[in-house]
Amino acid sequence: MREALFVKQNAAKWEQFENMQSNSPDELADRFISITDDLAYAKTFYPKSRTTAYLNGLAARLHQSIYRNKREKGGRFITFWKYELPLLFKQHEKQLLYALLFFLTFCVMGALSARYDDTFVRLILGDSYVNMTNENIQNGDPFGVYKQADPFEMFFFIAINNIWVSFLAFTLGIIFSVGTLYVLVRNGIMLGSFQYYFFSKGLGWDSVLVIWIHGTLEISAIVIAGAAGLVMGNSFLFPKTYKRMVAFKQGAKDGLKMIIGLIPVFVAAAFLEGFVTRHTGMPLWVSCSILAGSLAFISWYVVIYPNRLHLSSKLTKLHHGTEGRI
Repeated sequence: MREALFVKQNAAKWEQFENMQSNSPDELADRFISITDDLAYAKTFYPKSRTTAYLNGLAARLHQSIYRNKREKGGRFITFWKYELPLLFKQHEKQLLYALLFFLTFCVMGALSARYDDTFVRLILGDSYVNMTNENIQNGDPFGVYKQADPFEMFFFIAINNIWVSFLAFTLGIIFSVGTLYVLVRNGIMLGSFQYYFFSKGLGWDSVLVIWIHGTLEISAIVIAGAAGLVMGNSFLFPKTYKRMVAFKQGAKDGLKMIIGLIPVFVAAAFLEGFVTRHTGMPLWVSCSILAGSLAFISWYVVIYPNRLHLSSKLTKLHHGTEGRI
């Protein structure tokens, strides 16, 4: 894009940011993000121009405004969870969809492989796990594996393992997204064969009511971690109008924020697995309530709320733009 066209498209916004005062930390943060995006583009394509110098000065003033604002300094944690992370989910909704579809595809492949190959479940889950579960089924306690360890110890090690898997899914995205896809394939096949195993034993719905108490949050978080890896990997493969390294750094930053945002989800999933799933005889309504609540939270926070927030942001910008023209 030629510099004159770039300036023409954004001049009104820059003038508005420069002249319109605001004490809102959220508004200041939105302006700063917008200006730094424009500044990064200008530095890439017009590094020695007056436009770049102007944007650099405007970004510096906005930065100072943000850190002079005590409310923003005190509420950074809240801002991240309330606005920044949900908007990242909206911004990278395609990667989230691709990760989900890829994961579900290999779940189905894992289930079909287990159905048509008697040895497949043992290959994926291991002989020791299958033998132990068969013994538990014979003893009338098919989900006894969740009762063997101390609840706190189980919670701690599961939380650490889940967080490790999420970071692995993210960091392997650096291998042109292929590493992330491998993690999704592996976990998808494992889940599909695991779930089919219980259905083949006539315990399918029982397993759903028990295992998915923690599995809803855990599997959702793995898919989101996969999306974070795709965000980083695809930013290098498809940099659009930015230089490849500029795009890659932004993709890595966005993906890392998504991973950090998943830590409480993994901790909650580990808590449910360590302290709640072991109560396999709980009333049906309790199990269904936990499942429905977990699914509703993920659907709301990752899909519904980000779309509402995005729509609200667009309407606010439209309103400010109309006021500026008046």
